[in-house]
Amino acid sequence: MNIDYSGTIDTYYSVPGPMGDATRTAIPEIVNMTRLGLGYDLFAWKDKSTYERGFYVDTGFFSMYQPEFIRGNATGFDHPHTLVLSERMAQKFFGTTDVVGKPLRVDNQDEYTVIGVVKDWPSNVSLRFDWLAPVSNFMDNNRWLRSWETYGIITQVELRPDADAARVNTRLSAMLRSKAPLYAHAGCFLWPMKNWHLYDHFSNGRPDGGLITFIRLFCTIGWIILLIACINFMNLATARAAQRAREVGVRKTLGAMRKALIAQFILESILMSFAAVIIAVGLVYLALPAFNTLLDRQLPFTPLAPAHLAALVGIGLLCGLVAGSYPAFYLSSFNPVAVLKGQRISMKRGAGFIRKGLVVTQFSVSVILIVCTAIIYQQVQHIRSRDLGYDKEHLLYTSLQGDLAAHFNAFRSDLLQTGVVADAAISSSPALAMWMTVTTKEMTWAGADPNKDVKMCWENVSPEYFSTMGLHLKEGRGFYPDIKSDSGDIVVNETMARMVSAKSCIGRYVTYGHGDRYRIVGVVKDYLFNDMYASVAPLILACLPESRQNYGFLEIRVKPGNLPASLSKVEAVMKANNPGYPFDYTFADQQFERLFTLEARIGKFAGIFYLLTIFISCLGLFGLAAYTAERRTKEIGVRKVLGASTAGLAGLLSKEFLQLVALSCVIAFPLAWWFMHHWLKDYAYRTTIHWWVFALAGLAALLIALLTVSAQAIRAALANPIHSLRTE
Repeated sequence: MNIDYSGTIDTYYSVPGPMGDATRTAIPEIVNMTRLGLGYDLFAWKDKSTYERGFYVDTGFFSMYQPEFIRGNATGFDHPHTLVLSERMAQKFFGTTDVVGKPLRVDNQDEYTVIGVVKDWPSNVSLRFDWLAPVSNFMDNNRWLRSWETYGIITQVELRPDADAARVNTRLSAMLRSKAPLYAHAGCFLWPMKNWHLYDHFSNGRPDGGLITFIRLFCTIGWIILLIACINFMNLATARAAQRAREVGVRKTLGAMRKALIAQFILESILMSFAAVIIAVGLVYLALPAFNTLLDRQLPFTPLAPAHLAALVGIGLLCGLVAGSYPAFYLSSFNPVAVLKGQRISMKRGAGFIRKGLVVTQFSVSVILIVCTAIIYQQVQHIRSRDLGYDKEHLLYTSLQGDLAAHFNAFRSDLLQTGVVADAAISSSPALAMWMTVTTKEMTWAGADPNKDVKMCWENVSPEYFSTMGLHLKEGRGFYPDIKSDSGDIVVNETMARMVSAKSCIGRYVTYGHGDRYRIVGVVKDYLFNDMYASVAPLILACLPESRQNYGFLEIRVKPGNLPASLSKVEAVMKANNPGYPFDYTFADQQFERLFTLEARIGKFAGIFYLLTIFISCLGLFGLAAYTAERRTKEIGVRKVLGASTAGLAGLLSKEFLQLVALSCVIAFPLAWWFMHHWLKDYAYRTTIHWWVFALAGLAALLIALLTVSAQAIRAALANPIHSLRTE
C-alpha cells in the first residue's frame, strides 16, 4: 500500500484488517486469501512452558502454501481455539507427533486443541513458524485492526492463473480509497512472491531493489576478481616465455603448425583452469561453515547439482580460454631460427603497453575496494556513535503479559525494593520502535498548514518512561505520578515542537480526531527510534489512564554491577507478580547492534574482496616484475660492473611499477568517491568522505606494490653480473 504524505510516498507491507475479507467477495480473480498476524506467545502443557513464534492465519493459508500434514489436517481450523503445530514443536512439548486432540494452554488463558502437525519447512524458508492459529484470535486481541482507518496486518492472496494483475491493482486501489479519507491519495498493489526476498525496497512508492543490489554488486566484484586472475595468468605465462621459446622452436622445426601449438597452449590453460576449479570446490567445502556463520544462513554444499556442475564447467572453460588465449598466440608466434640461435625474444611495444594497462586496472580496482571498505566501516561507526538521545546501556525490555499493566505501580515498587533496579516504565511499543502513527489530517493545531499531510508517531507511556529511558527534558515538565492529573496532557519531541510553533509550544493545544484536545506540557530532546539512519520523526508522548489496556511493553533500567545477580532478582519479582509467565527479555544495546547487521556484513564482504583483490593484483605485479627483471638482466649486469649499487638498481626496477600504481590511484580515487557518494545519499544521517581515507588507501597500495616488487628487484640486483655478461 502506498500513501502520499505531502509529496513523499511511503510504502507499507500491511493493509487494513477488513480488506482481506472484502477482496474475496469483490474481486473474482482472487481465489485464496490469508492474513498473517505474527505471534510470540506462551504455550504451556503440564509443567513445561515456553514462548514460541508462529502465525495467526486464515484457512486459505493451507490451500496457498499446502504444508505437508504428517498428523491430522486443517479441518475445523475455522474454530477459534484450534492449533496446527510444526513437527519440531510437537516433539518439544509431547515427545511425539501423535498429538491430535491434545490441549495446549496459550498465554495462561485459553486452552487450544491441536488438530494437526505439519512437516518442518527447510531452513532456507523465511516464512518460518512453529504453530498456526486462526486469525480471528489476533483480530480479537487487536480490535483496532477491524477498522478501515488503520493498517497493520499482512495480507496475501492467490490469483487465478489467467488473472490480470494490473486490473486487480486498479480494483484494490479503488476499494481502498472509498473506505476512509486517509486513503484519498493512496494506492494498493500486488507484490509477487518471487520478489519478496530480493526486491523488497521501495523509494517514493516505486520498487528500487533491495538485497538484489548487494548480490549484483558482489557478483560483479567476483567476476572482476576472476578476470584479474586471468590477466595475471597471462602476465605470468608470458613472463616465463623464454623458458618455452626453445620448445616452440624445436616443435616448429619438426613441422608443428602454429594452430597445433595454439591448441596445445590453450588446452594446457584449460586443464590448469579445471585443476583450479577442483581446488576451489575443496576450499568452498572448508570455508562454507564460516561463510554460513557470516551470512546467518545454512547454504548446502551441492557441487554435483546439475546447475552448479554446469556453472563449474562453464567457468572452467571460460577462464581457460580467456587466460590461455593471449599466451597461446604469443608463444606460438616465436621465430624458430631466432630462438634456436639463442637470440632474445622481441616484445612488441603494444604488448608491453597492454601489460601495464592490465596492472593499472588491477590496482585501480584494489584501491577502489580499499576506499569503499574504509568508508562503509566509517558509516557504520558513525551511526553507532550517534547521540541516541537516551541511554541504551543497562536497559532491557520485555512484553507485558498477564495483568502486569493493571497493577504496575505495585509491581514497580517491588522492583525498586530489590536495590538493583533504577526505574521501570510501561509503553505501547518496545524501546527502539514506535508503532502507532497519526497524520496532520487527523491531528491539527492553530497555524497548521491544511495542505500538508505529515506523519507523526504517537506513544502511550507511563510517567516513569523519561527516567527509565534516560530522556532529557528541554522545556516544561514530564507527567505527574498521578496519571489522572495528566489525562489531557502530552509531551512532544523537539521536531514536533518546531512543527507546532516557531517559539515555545508549552501550553498550546492540539486537536485529534473528532475534537479531543491535548495540551503540550513538555518538550523532550529528540531521540532516535525506528530508523537509526534517518532524521528524527515528530513524536507525541501521552499518558492516558484509559490507554493502559494498549500498553504492550515493560522497560527496566538495572543499576551497573553484577548483571546476572541483578537479572535473577528481577526475575524473582516478575514470577511473584506474574506467576506462570517466564521472564523473557531483550537488552536495548543488543537490539541496537542487530540493526546494523546488514551493513556489518557488507563491510566484512568488502574487506574479504579487498584482501583477495590485493593478493591477486600482487601476483600480477610480481609476474610483470619477474618479466621485466628477466629482460633487463644484461642491463643490470652492465650497470653493476660500472659501479651501480644494489639499492640503486632495486630502486630503478621498482620505479616503473610504483608509477603504475600511482596512476591506478589517480584513476581509482574519483571513481571510489563517486560510488560512495551515491551510496551515502541513501542515508539522511551520514559520515563525511574525508580526504585522508584516499591518502591512506593510496599509501597502502604503494606500500603493498613496493613490497611485492622489491623482492624481485633486489634478487635481480644481487645477481652476479659475470653470469649475465659472459655470453657477450
